[in-house]
Amino acid sequence: MSNLSHIWPFFIVENLQRSVSFYVDKLGFEVKYSGPDGDPFWAIVGRDNVSIMLKAIAPEVKPMPNPSRHEWASWDAYVATSEPDKLFDEYRSNRVAFRKPLQDNDDNLRGFEIADADGYVLFFGRPK
Repeated sequence: MSNLSHIWPFFIVENLQRSVSFYVDKLGFEVKYSGPDGDPFWAIVGRDNVSIMLKAIAPEVKPMPNPSRHEWASWDAYVATSEPDKLFDEYRSNRVAFRKPLQDNDDNLRGFEIADADGYVLFFGRPK
């Protein structure tokens, strides 16, 4: 019997506050943790059962999203949603810039792509 329930991607970010603001203000996530107090350099943001860890390491350690490494690595995270059309409309009303709009893709998935403040690409969707 499997006991796995969640996975939390860990993204290195350039500016923690800018990254957190994107997830909270644009995607409707909430801050579940930010620390350490006084000078935070990492945070956990989440919505429903999805969480992402964000960490600003050092100025010389830059984000490395998969799409910047190779064209065949188009996403950094797949976020399963039962209602991609509804979520797309919500994000469009929040003026989110889409990397790819809502569509049925060649992988038999219905969804859309968003690049976050550091260029990490999230696919929100479900099988057709």
